[in-house]
Amino acid sequence: MRSATITRKTAETDITVTLGLDGTGAYDNATGVGFFDHMLDQLARHSLIDMTVRATGDLHIDDHHTVEDVGIALGQALASALGDKRGIRRYGACLLPMDDAQVRAALDLSGRPYLVWNVDFPTAKIGTFDTELVREFFQALASHGGITLHVDRLHGINSHHIAEAAFKAVARALREAVEPDPRRADAVPSTKGAL
Repeated sequence: MRSATITRKTAETDITVTLGLDGTGAYDNATGVGFFDHMLDQLARHSLIDMTVRATGDLHIDDHHTVEDVGIALGQALASALGDKRGIRRYGACLLPMDDAQVRAALDLSGRPYLVWNVDFPTAKIGTFDTELVREFFQALASHGGITLHVDRLHGINSHHIAEAAFKAVARALREAVEPDPRRADAVPSTKGAL
């Protein structure tokens, strides 16, 4: 089974992430940041990647370090679980509607981290959660997972819906990209022979 556990401890956070790429989307996430836990649950459920996240952080300052460091640990766990990426589809994309919001995500598990982020939020907060942290999470995930990731908000007037559509769209794209390719089960999906 393609799986990994990553532990990350700093002066600001203490995080353990466990991923199983061939799962059913089971999740058990507890970061101390309620809205973020809800988004991680969506990421797991819609990618079919089993995910357990335990995080404690300096939430008395704000949510930034916890959200960013979970992104770092998740990216590292994803890269570790993928190994040499032999037999995967590599690319994934999704155009996801959620009520007023529509978000497009496209990604390449290339090993070359790059984020293109065209997502604006009409409000600075979703409850007590800073909307700018959505980008911070995906920047950390892409950087440490070796993912070329493009996310675009096409429509949306509700910040909660926009954020949730972004997480779900990336989840569906990840589901596609990490799946085994039955036509090339033993091949690394690159003319270079390595990713």
